[in-house]
Amino acid sequence: MKTLYRKVDGIFGYRQMNLQINRKFNEKFNHKRIYRLMKLTGLRSVIRVKKKRYKHSTPQHVAENLLNREFTAERQNEKWVTDVTEFKYGQSKKAYLSAIRDLYDGAIISYVLGRSNNNQLVFNTLDQATSQLAEEHPLIHSDRGYQYTSKGFKRMIDDAKMTQSMSRVGRCIDNGPMESFFGTLKCEKYYLNKYETFDELSFAIDEYIHFYNHERYQKRLNGLSPMEYRAKAA
Repeated sequence: MKTLYRKVDGIFGYRQMNLQINRKFNEKFNHKRIYRLMKLTGLRSVIRVKKKRYKHSTPQHVAENLLNREFTAERQNEKWVTDVTEFKYGQSKKAYLSAIRDLYDGAIISYVLGRSNNNQLVFNTLDQATSQLAEEHPLIHSDRGYQYTSKGFKRMIDDAKMTQSMSRVGRCIDNGPMESFFGTLKCEKYYLNKYETFDELSFAIDEYIHFYNHERYQKRLNGLSPMEYRAKAA
């Protein structure tokens, strides 16, 4: 447990540690035992929560909340959620991460880190995601940020024959899975280090998303990582 804890810079709480230990030793240790042992050895997750700030905008196009907080999917590329979050590096410089998450297995299927929070950032993320599609036409859900309410984004959605869904005003929980991922990324990676350059930040995000997709096991996925669950289904 101490070795795993050091390997991930202390981000594991008892739940994730329980999944890791059970997987490593092919056992079914009770989570209460792992909690007790972590407490005895002083192993405590270093993560913390940071609230997100929102920008108000005048929408060009608004969609209904078709997702309606139904955050489960029966197959890949059925339901996607997306959002943009902000990071700081160096002397008050900012970077923005746009990502799309598949609700089937929680995998981050596309992401783009940029220096500007603009339409192109979101458009590039969507292009990256739709290039992976075969005959699927997912529902894609977002908040009402200006990129998602733009005519350009609506045109891309229509061209891909996808369905657009948006959160209600002031209801961030309507996009809970995307908010949850960004919170996890920041708590388990971003807040633990200082980043002086854009490249340092970019490398850290690449590293974490690979870890999240391939090595961060999830109880709801039967102890598999998102990509393992995805491959098993395929």
